[in-house]
Amino acid sequence: MSNWKVNKFEGIIGATVQDSTPNWPQPAGSPEGSPNVVVILLDDLGFSHLGSYGSDIATPNIDKLAQGGLRYNNFHTTAICSPTRAALLTGRNPHATGVSFVSGFDNGFPNTRGKISKDNALLSEILVENGYNTFAVGKWHLVPAVEHTAAGPFDNWPLGRGFERYYGFLEGATNQWNPDLVEDNRPVKQPKSVAEGYHLTEDLTDKAIEYIRDQKSAAPDKPFFAYVAYGATHAPHHAPKAYIDRYKGKYDKGWDVTRQEWFERQKAIGIIPQDAVLPPRNPNVKEWDSLSEDEKRLFARQQEAFAGFLEHTDEHIGRLVDYIEEIGQLHNTVVVLLSDNGACAMGGQEGTVHTWAEGFGIKETFEQKLARIDEIGSDFANNHYPAGWAQAGNTPLKWYKSFVHAGGVKDPLIIHYPKGIQDGGAVRTQFSYVTDIVPTVLELIGIEAPEVYKGVTQQPIHGTSLAYTFASGDEPTRKPAQYFEMVGNRGIWHKGWKAVAAHKPDTSFNDDVWELYNVDEDFTESNDLAATHPEKLRELVDLWWAEAGRNGVLPLDGRSILAKVRSIEAAKRASAGAAAPQVTERVFYPSSFPLPFAKSPDVRNKPFEIRAEVFRHSVEEEGVLVVQGGRFGGYGLFIEANKLIFHYNHSWGVQYTVVSEQELPAGELSLAFRFAKTSEAEGVGTLYVNGARVGEGPIGHVAQLGFSSDHFHVGENGSTPLSETAGAATAYQGQLKRVVFTLGGYSNDLASQLAVELATE
Repeated sequence: MSNWKVNKFEGIIGATVQDSTPNWPQPAGSPEGSPNVVVILLDDLGFSHLGSYGSDIATPNIDKLAQGGLRYNNFHTTAICSPTRAALLTGRNPHATGVSFVSGFDNGFPNTRGKISKDNALLSEILVENGYNTFAVGKWHLVPAVEHTAAGPFDNWPLGRGFERYYGFLEGATNQWNPDLVEDNRPVKQPKSVAEGYHLTEDLTDKAIEYIRDQKSAAPDKPFFAYVAYGATHAPHHAPKAYIDRYKGKYDKGWDVTRQEWFERQKAIGIIPQDAVLPPRNPNVKEWDSLSEDEKRLFARQQEAFAGFLEHTDEHIGRLVDYIEEIGQLHNTVVVLLSDNGACAMGGQEGTVHTWAEGFGIKETFEQKLARIDEIGSDFANNHYPAGWAQAGNTPLKWYKSFVHAGGVKDPLIIHYPKGIQDGGAVRTQFSYVTDIVPTVLELIGIEAPEVYKGVTQQPIHGTSLAYTFASGDEPTRKPAQYFEMVGNRGIWHKGWKAVAAHKPDTSFNDDVWELYNVDEDFTESNDLAATHPEKLRELVDLWWAEAGRNGVLPLDGRSILAKVRSIEAAKRASAGAAAPQVTERVFYPSSFPLPFAKSPDVRNKPFEIRAEVFRHSVEEEGVLVVQGGRFGGYGLFIEANKLIFHYNHSWGVQYTVVSEQELPAGELSLAFRFAKTSEAEGVGTLYVNGARVGEGPIGHVAQLGFSSDHFHVGENGSTPLSETAGAATAYQGQLKRVVFTLGGYSNDLASQLAVELATE
């Protein structure tokens, strides 16, 4: 049971102190000898990416954990980010927690709220009530973007879910050189610039070490739980150039040869069975030898950036573990290292260099990518590798992140616990799932999950403790069955057999083709037995429906994103009885707490006005009045060199700028930009000072105007500047009273909100 309760006075209260008995309630304590717990979560790391899982990427520090601990080769996740994090931190299946998809998407049913329901206490909530200090650093992605504001609500931010300290980012991804950072419940600036050597991975590691150091200084005998969720190795693949250059030329051999080499190495080190079969290339991956020399050069450099990113991350994981050892705590610390899903193929056939939203109307040509090859991995790129390298990262498995075939759900898991694991370096083959981490930790500590937490009856833990695997690799798996579901893709594992079906959006589930594998004998799901064992397939499909019913998977939703959004919007309108009234004006004040895209003005493809009311003490004052986005796309109004400027950064090489024809005076000013459409997705932008026209120019591509994963800022620029000029990179130096937007409406459509979620995921 939880130790959360109102302290009851157990002394005696008389008329005076002399005839009373004092009592001092004792704070909740952990069982004697309780271990520290460190969970290190990597992002989009494929099954083979670590050296100890077969790759030729240098990961000596992670491999050292594997050598002293256990590697699991039959561990599974949910196939995508937010659901895995929900299952990892609660020990419950993702649909049952309300997080069946990326955080922020709510389909109107309990299984997809985008945040963990309160009947699923997090490990942090359990441990903080049992005598632990708790802190988290890194990626959260368990609270919808509409709640990323100064108004909250904050109950699903880390500090609202049992963590006492937090430093990281709330979204699904961020720029590693210029991240959107939060500390506790407020946004903060990065502590130093890129020129001064900043990188997010190093910063997160510094903060984790700081939290541990502070805690052990204050309470040396009190255990801690550290949740360290790096942004690595999620795109953008950012790393110091020296790390990337260590791999120069290493992947000129291409993804086919690399995949074969990693496969052979996996057998040599015993991480996969000797009889495992390497499946053919996935259908969307071209043969490397069929590519042009320019394609090979670009694609090889994109993989070099990924490899450098991973090696750089490994180095900082080593710093963290070394510090825990330095203070004498490693022997009694459970370190769990895992990935949240398989390698990601969202870079498409060619990968990306600049844009983060190729699927939403903002595209690069191959020639543009090649021209910027030297920027890959730097703060001037937002790069992702092609699907061919994702396939290599998942060697020897089929498909990728979001699929529930093995390439999407079978991931590395390393558990290091010197006090409790004597079989260091061994491989464990028992089937396991991400929900198993919480019960493992609770068993090692010697406590149970609460039946009631803060007045809310809790769901039972769905996972199975893996502590039984520590002593022996021969012990049969104790998990009876495990279902999978992601965006309509379905799977079920039961007693060594797996049935799996990939779903095509907007088609009937009755049209899905179920495959059947004996995964105890077929590690790579290469031999489909559906035709020869129809009775076994029927048994497993029936079991999937039963498990789906028990775990809140239903209603099953196989619609495309667009179809889902249209249906949800129509249902909301019908529920309201009429369309919501259109807001025509909204006032924003200067704030260090920016707004997410989901809460910012929707200026796309419509007339609008931005009016900034300022007082200029001198004509030297310049800087940003308002900006949405930054270096990788966005728009803004700012003052530079005593001129009023509206700038729209659509994409690399596509920029629109309107500059005032005369200099601005000092004093009280009303500065405005008005946009009028002249045709579909095009129009004219006009600048005004105190009502007088001072500049005009054409603006195109307005269907994407304001469509950015970066935040909306008033009075300052975001994590990256809109342009590389001084005014766009400077907070406004004068007195900015307010900014007023006038337009048809302020409610971003759900399709665009979800597009941003998916682009960052």
